[in-house]
Amino acid sequence: LRETARVVGGLGLRFGLEYVGPKKSWGARRFPFIHTMAETKELISEIGQTNVGFVLDSWHWYTAQETTADLLTLTNDDVVACDLNDAPSGIAVDQQVDSQRELPAATGVIDLAGFLGALVKIGYDGPVRAEPFNQDLRALENEPAIKTTGTAMRKAFSLVAD
Repeated sequence: LRETARVVGGLGLRFGLEYVGPKKSWGARRFPFIHTMAETKELISEIGQTNVGFVLDSWHWYTAQETTADLLTLTNDDVVACDLNDAPSGIAVDQQVDSQRELPAATGVIDLAGFLGALVKIGYDGPVRAEPFNQDLRALENEPAIKTTGTAMRKAFSLVAD
């Protein structure tokens, strides 16, 4: 990873790492890998390149059972990109399945007001994108899918006070 970061850094690019929070994704493995923000911070420190940071994902943040206080330990420079999702309702956090997500602010299960509010507080100014793994959205034609996703993103952004 250090060499990858060095190479992409030489091209003026940043290298983003994303931890995988859902217990169903890491708990069944013989050797679970990084699944928290703290563990990812350790890895980034070990890589030792200034162009390495987080791809923050509201889904992984939620399923890792992290808080806005965790997000507030980061700076704008620590975050490369941000993905927004929501979680299906009625499913315990440890039972959430990574491939079954909702559009941002669809269910209110994930505290997107807190998540986005923390990003505002740290001065984050990078890309934010929707990343739902959602069969209903996949079934739509391109234009309705884009419109539905745009509406969800506007709803999520409206949760953050100006």
